[in-house]
Amino acid sequence: MADLLNDSQFDKFRKLIYDSSGITFSENNRSILDSRLKDRLREEKIDSADAYYDRVISDQGEFKAFLDSVTTNLTRFFRNQPHFDALLNYVVPHVIENKKKTGETKIRIWSAGCSTGEEPYTIAMLLKDKLPAPYTFDIMASDISLKSLMVGQQGFYPDSRMAGVPEAYLTKFFTKSEKGYQIKPEVMNTIHFDYHNLRNDSGVRNLDIVFCRNVLIYFDESAQKATIDRFYNAMAKHSYLFIGHSESLFGMDTKFQFLKTDWACLYQKNED
Repeated sequence: MADLLNDSQFDKFRKLIYDSSGITFSENNRSILDSRLKDRLREEKIDSADAYYDRVISDQGEFKAFLDSVTTNLTRFFRNQPHFDALLNYVVPHVIENKKKTGETKIRIWSAGCSTGEEPYTIAMLLKDKLPAPYTFDIMASDISLKSLMVGQQGFYPDSRMAGVPEAYLTKFFTKSEKGYQIKPEVMNTIHFDYHNLRNDSGVRNLDIVFCRNVLIYFDESAQKATIDRFYNAMAKHSYLFIGHSESLFGMDTKFQFLKTDWACLYQKNED
């Protein structure tokens, strides 16, 4: 397939992606879709976009592989440090204050769009290090990319992926080998990786903290609104939402309240 997708093919594929995931491909990122599709055609030894489309809509396994291939998975440990500063210095203390009113000691967290796991592992390491007794935490980490989830579940990262991890954390929470770093079981056991499409309700409730960073930018306005509403319904009465630093809920009809802390801006759910 030497040429770019024609207009009809492009429309078919981007509608399929949008209807199933909420991810929007515009003319501006058409070349990305075309490039990813060429890779799949080459791997599957299929000689036309139309033939591959027929394969995708009839084969659930290939459909998931296709979505996997068009999902951008850019992440790193401690990405956007001010968010983690706000987590430790503002969010966790306020969550604990609310927990004291009920006697509950478990903090529930969702890393949505977790990619290869660096974000949930960063959260887990920070809380392992800083969360006071008797409080504990569970992290649900989800993504639409099965390949990325497998990396997260394995918890092994080459040296090239370790930039930004404090030296003390490398020693405390990783086991070094010749090829890279393995997350220690005590950290891995706090995280549950699972496939989840944000177009759907997760079924989870009473979450205290949700991270969904640099995901909404791939959605159009209606898909963003639907996703944010599902987050709101999944979260506890007093809880906190982190989105990407380039993302915003301004102009969206949402019940979340904008929150500016000394470290970063985020959103809160605050119900009586």
